[in-house]
Amino acid sequence: MTGKRKWSAEVTEHSDALDLKNHVFESHDPKEIAKSLKQSAEASHRRKSSPYRSAMSMLTFYINRAGKNLPQSQKTVLEAAKDELRHEFGR
Repeated sequence: MTGKRKWSAEVTEHSDALDLKNHVFESHDPKEIAKSLKQSAEASHRRKSSPYRSAMSMLTFYINRAGKNLPQSQKTVLEAAKDELRHEFGR
């Protein structure tokens, strides 16, 4: 395992800003991913920006870092989760 992969997995699993539900990014339901990220972001007292920005940043980070190794079907789900996250936050 390369240092970058280990680093990004560590960030995803042990984020200082958000306590994520285990395996949240493995779900095949964009709405479930968005709701979970929203709940984590709103519950966090350690985040440095708004709940929306924290949740969207974590999702984008995961897509950008893990995206190379994800099947296209899961990439599509995660991209759809961005739209669902915007909807969850009324944006």
